[in-house]
Amino acid sequence: MTKYLRFIILITIIFSTPLLKAQQPAIIDEVVAVVGKNIILQSDIENQYIQMRLQRGISGSAESIRCQILEELLFQKLMLNQAELDSVTVTADQVDQEMERRLKYFINELGSQEKLEAYYNKSVNDIKVELRRLVSDQMLVEQVQSGIMQKVVITPQEVRTFFKNIPKDSIPTVPTEYEILQIVKNPPISPDEKLAVKERLGEFRKRILAGERFSTLAVLYSEDPGSARKGGELGFYGRGELYPEFEAVAFRLKDGEISEIVETEAGFHIIQMIERRGDYINVRHILLMTKVSPIALEKAKTELDSIAKLIRDGEITFEEAVEKFSEDEGKGNGGMLINQYTGSTRFEAEMLDPQVSFVINRLNAGEISEPVPMKTEDGKDAYRLLKLKEKTTPHKANLKEDYTRIQQWALKEKQQKAVEIWIRSKSKNAYVDINPNYLTCNFDFNWQNIK
Repeated sequence: MTKYLRFIILITIIFSTPLLKAQQPAIIDEVVAVVGKNIILQSDIENQYIQMRLQRGISGSAESIRCQILEELLFQKLMLNQAELDSVTVTADQVDQEMERRLKYFINELGSQEKLEAYYNKSVNDIKVELRRLVSDQMLVEQVQSGIMQKVVITPQEVRTFFKNIPKDSIPTVPTEYEILQIVKNPPISPDEKLAVKERLGEFRKRILAGERFSTLAVLYSEDPGSARKGGELGFYGRGELYPEFEAVAFRLKDGEISEIVETEAGFHIIQMIERRGDYINVRHILLMTKVSPIALEKAKTELDSIAKLIRDGEITFEEAVEKFSEDEGKGNGGMLINQYTGSTRFEAEMLDPQVSFVINRLNAGEISEPVPMKTEDGKDAYRLLKLKEKTTPHKANLKEDYTRIQQWALKEKQQKAVEIWIRSKSKNAYVDINPNYLTCNFDFNWQNIK
C-alpha cells in the first residue's frame, strides 16, 4: 500500500462516520478479523469503502481497496488492544469535546444541522450515540500513536540525507505562498443598536405570551438560519455545548416556559423549553443579532485610511501600527495571519479567503492595501488593512528555501517507520485472526502468521 493511500484511508477512518444513508442497501454483516478482544466487521470495511468512493475518488479495484482498508483497521485495532493493555484512558469530557468537533465538521461540510440529519435520516442525538464509541476508540488509538511518534526526532543530517535520496525527477514543486500581515478595526455596536434589538425581541416575547406561536415567529424573524426553518428548535444538547449565558438560562426553564432576553456572543435570544431528558435539553429560540451601523463602519474605514497614509509616509512602520491601532486578538504576533491548516505563517492561494486572495494578488511584497471589508469570527462587519510581507514563486523544493517543509517530510517518513517497527514488535504478542475470504489480500504485514 502506498503511504499516500494509507494516509487517505486513515483520514477517512478518523473523520468519516460509520453511519450510512437510509436509502443505501443494508450490509450483510460478519466478523472479518479479530485483534485481541477487538473485532472488525464487514460493515466497518464497507462503510469506509463507501465514504472513500463518495468523498475521495480513490482509484483501484474494489477488492484491493477493501484489503487496504482492512489492513488500516488492523493497525487501529492493534493500537486499541495496546491501549487496553497499557490502561490508556480518555475522559467522558474529552470524548464529548471531540465528538462535538467532528459533528461541527460534518455540519460545515453539509451546510447545516438539518442537512446532516436529512443526509443520515437520523437526529443529531442518534448520530451522537452511534459516534460515541467510535470516537472514544479512535482517541485511544491516537494517544498510542502519538506516544510512538513523539519520541521521534530528526537531525539536520537526516534531513539532508532524506532530500538527497529523493530522485531529481520526483522532487515536488512548491506552489506560490504568501505571508500576510493585517491591522483590524472592529467598529463597536452602539448602545442604541443594542437597545433597539432588545426592544424588538421584547415585543416578540409579549406576542408569544399573548398567545402567538413561538415557532411561527422564529420562522419569520429569527436570524439563526440553522434553526429558524425548524421553528427555532435546536435539538437536544448537553451542558457545555451551547453559549454559557444561554445554557445558564435554558437549563432552568420548565416545559413550555419562555425566558427573559438573554445576551450571548451571537446576539440576543429568547428561549422556550420544549423537553428535558436527564442532562439534555431541547429548546427553541429566536435570535436577533446586533449590527454595526454604516456610520461606525465608515469611521473605521476612515481611520484605517489615515493609518495607511502614516505607514506609506514612513512616519510609522506597519508592525508599530499593528501594536498601536489593531483591534485583532491575534495582534500579539505582529499582525501576522496564521494558517489554521498548517499552523505556519504561509498560505497557498486556495487556503486564503477569496476576498483576501483577490486583494493580495494585486500587491507587491512590502505593499499595503486599501481598507478591506471583512467579517469577524462572530459575524460582525469590520475593516482591515493587509500587507503582503512575502510572496514566493513556484519552484522545485530545495533545502535553502524550503528547509522547514522538507524537515517535516523527513520527520513524517521517520515517524511512519517508527510506527511500522512498533507494529511488527507488538503484533508478535497479539492474537490476530482473519477471515479466510481476506487471506488473499496483499498486506504489507504478515498478519496471517500472527497468533
